[in-house]
Amino acid sequence: MRPSKRLERIPPYAFAEMERKIAAKRAAGVDVISLGIGDPDRPTSPLVVEAMQEAVTEPETHRYPSNRGRADFRVAVSDFYERRFDVELDPEREIIPAIGAKEAIFNLNLAFLDPGDYALAADPGYPVYTAGPWLAGAEPVLMALEPKLGFVPDLDAIDEQVARRAKLMFLNYPNNPTGAVVPAGFFERVVEFAREHEILVVHDNAYSEIVFDGYRAPSFLATPGAKEVGIEVFSLSKGYNMTGWRCAVVVGNAETVETYWRLKTNIDSGLFEAVQLAGVAALSPDGDVEVASMNELYRRRRDLVCEALRGIGVEVHPPRSTIYVWAPIPAGYESSEAYCEHVLEQVAVVLSPGAIYGPAGEGWFRISLTTPDDRLLEAVERLGKLGS
Repeated sequence: MRPSKRLERIPPYAFAEMERKIAAKRAAGVDVISLGIGDPDRPTSPLVVEAMQEAVTEPETHRYPSNRGRADFRVAVSDFYERRFDVELDPEREIIPAIGAKEAIFNLNLAFLDPGDYALAADPGYPVYTAGPWLAGAEPVLMALEPKLGFVPDLDAIDEQVARRAKLMFLNYPNNPTGAVVPAGFFERVVEFAREHEILVVHDNAYSEIVFDGYRAPSFLATPGAKEVGIEVFSLSKGYNMTGWRCAVVVGNAETVETYWRLKTNIDSGLFEAVQLAGVAALSPDGDVEVASMNELYRRRRDLVCEALRGIGVEVHPPRSTIYVWAPIPAGYESSEAYCEHVLEQVAVVLSPGAIYGPAGEGWFRISLTTPDDRLLEAVERLGKLGS
């Protein structure tokens, strides 16, 4: 049976291809160290695990959940947003659970795009920003993140005809893959642009809790007028070491939240209530302690990696957020893929070529900091041999 034409347009998922290459090398007896995929290596906090263990013993969590989410979970999200971002959210109308940020981002395409519509997608960016519109029958239009602007798109460079047909804009700060943080005034400009062109802004807020050097990442919704034009997808995956738990929320514009709910009632049966109760524990003030501990670990790893890269002649700027280091490929390589292939073949270390995140990622590579300390040290030593 042939797959749909929509599916055929999409290249193989980059991280699945990366996992395939790693498996092939290891099957051949090569000791591969992967710095490619951003999956936290530390276990989920005992605070969260214990809350989950207790929750699964409660018969009430065994039934179909509501797509609206538990009231106590929505209140916990509201309390967290007020404490962390100084953003007020109505638990009844402006918060809804998602089965992970990836699900939410994809389903927003189904909820708001028709054939012929455009979605403005950050480039480089999370692959779902482009795959989602394609699967919805619409067209992604790439917005290059300009290094000279601090890795944000030049909104003034977007063609007026494109802007008129665009219904969604995907942004992500702190940014994957570049590690960039949002420059002052940019979110205000986004609100102005979205209002002018009647575009729904989808801000993917997956990394706000992973911060260094005194930086505190803002919520897009803290920007004046943001709730009138946008929503935010907040994920517990990376900041709380909960990637496998699939726990996220869509928050913000009440009309958008209602539309997303209408779609979900036809697609899934909601987020397991025991996971929601684990999320309540994670978002409590007690959960902040574990987040701070992980940030110190990632800061130390960031500094270790940046020092090693400088040692082999790579110009790198330590990021103030995320679990990634984004750096230009050394001179003498024709592409980011060629450089990463060279590193894999020479020292068996996996790096992510920037081009897999979009055309504007060409010439760069990404290192993930989610590798145990001993293996990260070994990888750093191997990278050092490339320059010797």
